[in-house]
Amino acid sequence: MEEHLLERLCARRPSIRREWETLLRTEPVATPLGNPDTLAHLIDRTLDEVFAALAAPETRHGPARPCSFAAIRAACPCGRNPLLAYFLVGERALLETLILAQAEARDLSATERDLGVTELHLVLRGIARREVRSFCSLCQHRKSPADAPEGVALSVDLAGR
Repeated sequence: MEEHLLERLCARRPSIRREWETLLRTEPVATPLGNPDTLAHLIDRTLDEVFAALAAPETRHGPARPCSFAAIRAACPCGRNPLLAYFLVGERALLETLILAQAEARDLSATERDLGVTELHLVLRGIARREVRSFCSLCQHRKSPADAPEGVALSVDLAGR
């Protein structure tokens, strides 16, 4: 991402945080862990991680293209993961702010604008994928080996390692 664009995005951090929290409060709550008061505590840490990754793209590991949010959602078979809504509304808050920052930077080409959006998606969705998978690994609603269709082996660590 262009450095001056990232600076504009970082300067709007308080408004991004406010918008993210506001959007969280409009989402239906599927579980007690999905309470907006609980999830709001994660926003600053997530923003730190997003801005750090945008500032140092060479440190990122993962695909060159962002995954879709549908792919992230599909990683949670029960649909109860509160991080699904958390990251979806966070993406919206960040994307809206990026577009406003791009509008102010009149010298950006269409390609530079597209690259900024793509890079934001790449970073945030990479974080979302990792966090959603991590949360789902602890879910009590995930399928047990007895629930798996015949011929499908699920990896379960019974030793607790």
